[in-house]
Amino acid sequence: MRLVHVVTLVSEDGAYGGPTSVATGQLEECATRGHEVALLSLWRGRSRPPARIGSVPLRTRPARALLPGRFTGIMNPLLVRDMWRSMGRADVVHIHAGRDLVSLTALAVAAFRGKRFFTQTHGMVEPRHRLVARLFDRLYVPLLRRARGCLVLTERERRAVSQVVGPQGPPLLTLPNGVRPERNAVVEPRPHTPEVLFLARLHPRKRPDAFVEMAALVHRRRPDARFILHGANEGLLPTVRRLIAAHGLGGVVSYGGALSYSEALRAYAKAAVYVLPSVDEPFPMTVIEALSAGTPVVCTDTCGMADELARRGAAIVTDGSPQAMAEAVCEVLGDENKRQALVKEGRRAVEECFSIHAVADRLEEIYRNH
Repeated sequence: MRLVHVVTLVSEDGAYGGPTSVATGQLEECATRGHEVALLSLWRGRSRPPARIGSVPLRTRPARALLPGRFTGIMNPLLVRDMWRSMGRADVVHIHAGRDLVSLTALAVAAFRGKRFFTQTHGMVEPRHRLVARLFDRLYVPLLRRARGCLVLTERERRAVSQVVGPQGPPLLTLPNGVRPERNAVVEPRPHTPEVLFLARLHPRKRPDAFVEMAALVHRRRPDARFILHGANEGLLPTVRRLIAAHGLGGVVSYGGALSYSEALRAYAKAAVYVLPSVDEPFPMTVIEALSAGTPVVCTDTCGMADELARRGAAIVTDGSPQAMAEAVCEVLGDENKRQALVKEGRRAVEECFSIHAVADRLEEIYRNH
């Protein structure tokens, strides 16, 4: 099959997060199975965009801010022409759809072209009641309804999308995220000083401030530990720096900026623990990537995969308070048997539940039968 995926943004700093890595992971696996694949997107970065991401051909145009909003209003008119041409040859179009101009345009082009298209919302399409969102949805929702299917991660997302599209909407089809374990199993020497990692956007939902509060508590019991935050700043960097100074953690907690995908894999592999304090995170790719790298994970009970990970003993699931996360981190750092058990069960969970091979099997079945 000729497969064309559309995602809103590819960038040097990985600012768009999960949807971009999911799209490239799916296409890479489909390419290994003999499908002809392409990814269309906007590009943001100081350097020229790559021609490929791994084995996936990438067609991009520079992102331009046409309307307010970090992602909502970015677009480039030339991307419309690229979509029209690429979709014309496609057997299947797959749109990683948020509420933004790129997604709206991709939906419109696919519909006007009369193509078989699917949407995947990544937790980004939920009921909104602000006037701007309601006006946008007058165009957006009817196009969503024309999809052959909408791919959702969790039951929570299924309910949210169902409220948006209503009974006239397409079938809501469950598709998990996945990684390729053998590719992500980076061998990296663990530093002698244990390093606790935060790798996510510095956004209120990701709660980097809670990570710093947790670090202050762990530091009292494990003064040898060091803590590093990586990710694009989305407003909370000044708060993070104030908290570091207030707790006197200048030599203990640091901010290392955003990382490329390959740099992120190395960061997971070096870390003694990966902590994701996010709330209401539908299906965080960073957790799967950390597990695949053999890094113990501490997350919150509102993470979409928390129940499965807790049931398997593949991660330590907490209520998200700094105290509970600190207790979990100290347990991992102080108990080698616990650490080894988390590593073993985490990798097993990736192989059995979150493998890109199983995801692509499901995706091919969806493309052929819907």
